[in-house]
Amino acid sequence: MRDQLLRLPDNSLINNWGSRMGKNFVAVAGLVLPLMAGAQSVPSITQMFGDRAAPAPEAKVVRIGHVGPTSGAIGHLGKDNELGARMAINALNSMSLTMQGMPVVWELQTEDDQADPVEAVAAARRLVRGGVHGVVGHLNSGASIPGAAVYNAAGIPMVSPSSTNPKLTRLGYRGVFRLVGDDMQMGEQLGRVAVERFRAKKILVLDDRTAYGAYVSEGFVEGVRKAGSNIADQAYLPEGNKDYRQIASRAQSLGPDVIFFAGMDTDAGPLLRDLRRAGVRSMFIGGDGICSSDLPRLTGAALGDERVLCAEAGGVTSEEADALKVFKEDFRKQYGQEIQVYAPYTYDAVMVLANAMISANSTSPQEYLPKLKSTPYTGVTGAISFDNKGDLLKPAFTMMTYKGGQRITAGVVR
Repeated sequence: MRDQLLRLPDNSLINNWGSRMGKNFVAVAGLVLPLMAGAQSVPSITQMFGDRAAPAPEAKVVRIGHVGPTSGAIGHLGKDNELGARMAINALNSMSLTMQGMPVVWELQTEDDQADPVEAVAAARRLVRGGVHGVVGHLNSGASIPGAAVYNAAGIPMVSPSSTNPKLTRLGYRGVFRLVGDDMQMGEQLGRVAVERFRAKKILVLDDRTAYGAYVSEGFVEGVRKAGSNIADQAYLPEGNKDYRQIASRAQSLGPDVIFFAGMDTDAGPLLRDLRRAGVRSMFIGGDGICSSDLPRLTGAALGDERVLCAEAGGVTSEEADALKVFKEDFRKQYGQEIQVYAPYTYDAVMVLANAMISANSTSPQEYLPKLKSTPYTGVTGAISFDNKGDLLKPAFTMMTYKGGQRITAGVVR
């Protein structure tokens, strides 16, 4: 800024400026100043260079990248995430923070990955070329995993607000973090709930043979074991299967206390119908794949009241609810709409990165990454601290059930 002020324009430029502005200008020590009527309007040297005329310190610009699907089938979720990130940027800029003795200006660079692996790589490269100091994203695991490779090669940390595939933090990348529990952690919590809350002694485990189903069912089995019980039987129900009667017959013979299904709602609905036709009244438990508002339609009368329990990653306990309530109110005031799902998590992801940078007094990943790994942070989504892989130490899961054909919240566990 100082070099620009001290660069002396040639007289022809000065004259041109003056004629265009309809005023006279005078050049003094390289500064172009308006010459008003009367000699007294020309400032003295001491006035020009005194304390009152000293330029403000140069600001340090910190650029945070946000990436997610802002177009396509789940574009509404990506836009929701982007608004959460922008809300955090606005909040940071209102705090008058400093770094290395300079005021900080926070900026957001946002990219659309269309929830597609190929587009995710292209979007990640655009963020790297844009010089971002940290990344919030991606929304879905299929985009986060290939995107993480790009950020890792560039040495830029990323914090995903919502990706749950366990593989993401098992790639060996030092700078990858997430703000929700993964599929195995979800399964483990559901296994504990089955034993500790429902006193299940005889459990049938089913999975749809997808990568998702394998992770959730593996976690569930581990949770049951840790809670002191065992699995009575385990079977596969391939995704998109059209005949659920064989499984229903198997369940009828076993008489389980709990049936756990690691799959999607499109299979859970007809499976529940065949189970009820076979007279099986076991408690039915599943992960977020079945935890949809569409499950009542897919299941019909076989759904029953509070006979199905499912879980979603994220949520706050009653002790943490006030901060999230305030966030939702502020979000509504700023944007005139309700949050979709993960906007609070993108907000916290930006804040976690900013907190690490301010703590380290640096935007250099080599300097702030240790702070990101080790400094606990309390956000609008609750307590945030990471293990050595970049996963949350105590992730929250919201337990949901169905009553009167409506999905309702049963509680939050960590």
